[in-house]
Amino acid sequence: MACKKRRKSPPSPAQPPREEPFRAPFKDLKSDWKRVNSDAPAKPPPTPLTPYEKARRAEQERRQRVAAVRQQREAEQELAAFRHAMSDVEPLAPDPRGQVGKSRRTNRAPLPSDEEISLAAFQDFVEGRSAFTIQFTDEYMEGSAPGVDPHVVQRLHHGDFAIQGQLDLHGYTVEEAKNLLDRFLNRAYSGGLRCLRLIHGRGKNSPDNRPVLKEHVQMWLSQGRLSRLVLAFVTAPVRDGGAGAAYVLLRRAGKPRSK
Repeated sequence: MACKKRRKSPPSPAQPPREEPFRAPFKDLKSDWKRVNSDAPAKPPPTPLTPYEKARRAEQERRQRVAAVRQQREAEQELAAFRHAMSDVEPLAPDPRGQVGKSRRTNRAPLPSDEEISLAAFQDFVEGRSAFTIQFTDEYMEGSAPGVDPHVVQRLHHGDFAIQGQLDLHGYTVEEAKNLLDRFLNRAYSGGLRCLRLIHGRGKNSPDNRPVLKEHVQMWLSQGRLSRLVLAFVTAPVRDGGAGAAYVLLRRAGKPRSK
């Protein structure tokens, strides 16, 4: 009996190689972060400020606002003084050749140095020359350099001279007012200004209603460096500030105080 041949099964198709799964080690990081945050204790509410802390914080904010207003006012006053000093300046006509000429040098004398001031003050003392003639009360002050005609002081008090610049010292401390006045008068002198108005106030808000700034203004104008720039000063008339303001007449630039 013949044996039947066994059929061979067809070969199975080749299996593709197995791919390794994509590794993402941080895929669960977001869920872990949420879980940790949910388990964390709630942040306690901020502790309310005490009345003292509230008052202290309010005072600090007030001082910051006052300082900002002072800085802005000082900048505006300096800009106004500069613009007033330059108001009569006319630009030069352009050169038709397109050339720019050299700037002209002014013959205006520089401000006196500290050494010159000290030397002049010592010479005044040695030769017996008096300093400013001063009159001062709560309602009126007046000062004039040696040799100034009293008629000039009267005209200054009556407002006969045109006001060319103004400085308001309201709200400033004594030190701040001194620095402002020093810069203002030196700039006015360098710019050729003659008659200025100073607002120092009546001292109604100071202790004992004492006009502290007025007293210091009188001293600054009649002593030290600033006195070398001043011919006379006097309380302004009522229409222009009265006892709370003063007119100041400066020397002409280039004409130092006589020796």
